Amino acid sequence: MASALSDVTPYLVVLVAVATLGPLQFGYHLAELNAPEDVITCHKKAVSTLDKLMSLGSKTAAADCIPMSRAAFAAISAIFTLGGLIGALAAGPFTSRRGRRLSMQATAMFYLVGSAIETLASSVPVMVVARFLTGIGAGASTVIVPLYISEVAPPTKRGFFGAFTQISINLGILFTQTLGYFLSHDSAWRWIFGTGVIVALAQGLGLLIVPESPSWTANVKGDVVRARRALQRIRGRHTNVDEEVEAWGAGDGKPPGERERLLARSDSDSAEATAGLLSPPPTASRSQKSHLGFVQVVRDPLYRPAITAVVGIMFAQQLCGINSIVMYSVSLLNDLLPISSALLTIIISVINLGTTIAASPLPDRFGRKTCLLTSIIGQGSSSLALALSIRFGFKIMSAIAVLLFVAFFALGLGPVPFIMASELVGPEAVGAAQSWALAASYIATFLVAYLFPIVNEALNTALGGAGWVYFIFAGFALLWAAFVTRNVPETRGKKDADEVWGRTRRTD
Repeated sequence: MASALSDVTPYLVVLVAVATLGPLQFGYHLAELNAPEDVITCHKKAVSTLDKLMSLGSKTAAADCIPMSRAAFAAISAIFTLGGLIGALAAGPFTSRRGRRLSMQATAMFYLVGSAIETLASSVPVMVVARFLTGIGAGASTVIVPLYISEVAPPTKRGFFGAFTQISINLGILFTQTLGYFLSHDSAWRWIFGTGVIVALAQGLGLLIVPESPSWTANVKGDVVRARRALQRIRGRHTNVDEEVEAWGAGDGKPPGERERLLARSDSDSAEATAGLLSPPPTASRSQKSHLGFVQVVRDPLYRPAITAVVGIMFAQQLCGINSIVMYSVSLLNDLLPISSALLTIIISVINLGTTIAASPLPDRFGRKTCLLTSIIGQGSSSLALALSIRFGFKIMSAIAVLLFVAFFALGLGPVPFIMASELVGPEAVGAAQSWALAASYIATFLVAYLFPIVNEALNTALGGAGWVYFIFAGFALLWAAFVTRNVPETRGKKDADEVWGRTRRTD
């Protein structure tokens, strides 16, 4: 960790911290209904033992809740995923045309308005609208923020900083579940949503000091001088940024006066040197190339393998079964450990967060593909162990298998997919590729969230006992390991997408 943070400026740390408030709120709103569900729906006045004690001392005359059926609550939960899908699809083209900074400011506004409506909601339709708005912000954030981080992070440390998207999501989940443990009683649950307003305000204010992505400024706006100036501030005054600027393929970005001084020192012919250095380089047309849309990248054979790869690893991220633990661990592990289910979810979140932080330098050290394969194989093995331990009643082994399942997810499948889209395609297609990736993620999340309890119950009824569904997840892991081996190239240490795929740079 110390090595990964070496030569990193405090300014870059601030930028990453502000930017990742977006994914943090994704995790926050994803899990915000978990603990207070029964209180919100008027089924209970308090959830945990601590909440019950606090509720006894409450002076509230009547419960502050929203009467609703389980089906209505399921609709409120699911609409967040639908909003996320729409936000992910819209964010790619928008951020490609209007920039990363304005896009992040738009997500902060969606979070702010949605959280405010949630806090004051008194009916199911109002809650549905609020969750839909926060879902749009969440979907857009998970597209935009990984792009921004990959474009401001040092090339050799993109894997490390890319992991901060998943770290912030896990931190948001832990934050809201901890609040839920203490505030799931009487009307206190509204403070969970109200805290979302505070975080959204902090993000909006923080973005006032965040600069536009230097890469986007150079490649889309064509303002290489301003882009170089911003990059120099991010890297530090004494850091040489010539190699990164050259990778933009849009000129060196040095002011004319500096160019002339360099020419004066040259031993070559002055006139020829002036003509060669002051005229646009042959690859400058890259900055003028229009950005490709959502459908265009699939139609173009040049980008199709990259879209296949990013969509595949996003499906692998979800279909290996992580959300069966994140969303259903309370019922799954209810009889395995002698602690409350609300506290159990916090413990799982702590392990997920801690492992993600500890593993964050690994993609840059061992490679993205290696981490993905290790993660998938580890999750598949843990799924098999969990299925067998549940079948044979080994409760301690079941608990250990769940913890290993979460830990292996954090090793690779959690953070790596969020950084791959920006490394498998060029800047002209990165927005559309990221939209494809996150759209796949939200579709796969919905499939697991909706089908897991149905398939689990059907298998348990048909075959007898429990745990059969984890044999399916183990089989999925085997299939996705084969997919990654065949279709996902290694991107560590590669300068751009052309080098990743081993082709000549495209300049048309």
